[in-house]
Amino acid sequence: MKLNLSTIVLFVQHVDKLKCFYVDILHLEIIEEIPSEWLLLKAGNCHIGLHKIGNAYLSPDAAAFKFDNNTKMVFEITEDIHTVRDYLLQQAVSMKAITTFDNYDFWLCDGEDPEGNVFQLKQKK
Repeated sequence: MKLNLSTIVLFVQHVDKLKCFYVDILHLEIIEEIPSEWLLLKAGNCHIGLHKIGNAYLSPDAAAFKFDNNTKMVFEITEDIHTVRDYLLQQAVSMKAITTFDNYDFWLCDGEDPEGNVFQLKQKK
């Protein structure tokens, strides 16, 4: 069997809020949209789907929704990671420090979208 990952779907509380993040800040291209319900974005060779979570799973709390999960999306970039991180910080995106590992050919920097989904920037040294 040969598998080809085509789409990652994130179940989210506020599709429109995340649309602003992924389209306006990360500059991903919209492929299809059902307003406030579904958004499919082009992210290189993969798509990211933002699907409104079912009412049974919505947080009744008026505080900002943060979803705790164990998934990380990794975006490989060719731009300078320091410049991209600085830009994201200016956009009030939660970003950690840039790091790397011994004998590893990439710089790494983790961040979070407005609902707590973790993403990573990865730049070749």
